[in-house]
Amino acid sequence: MEANPETNEAGMDKPVLGEGENAISFEEAMERLERIVTRLESSDVPLETAIELYQEGMALSRLCGRKLEQVERRIEMLVEDENGVGHKPFAPAREDSAADKGD
Repeated sequence: MEANPETNEAGMDKPVLGEGENAISFEEAMERLERIVTRLESSDVPLETAIELYQEGMALSRLCGRKLEQVERRIEMLVEDENGVGHKPFAPAREDSAADKGD
């Protein structure tokens, strides 16, 4: 697969954020986000470039969030109950669950 030929003002390739086979993976998005943060932390970034990088970083952050939500919905945990081993949808632990408040 070829890299996206489009670049931003910072001279970095713009990732394909959409869905489908050309969309970047979660890992690629995270790596790109790390490079953006490193670049923004340097003091030599012009304002216009910083704004563009920030916007791209926010788009990557939303993409990663969506990808994590999709994976979370697909994960099934194996649970053992009185009927043996079964499957149930993944449900992340909530810090403020109603069960904890009653104790």
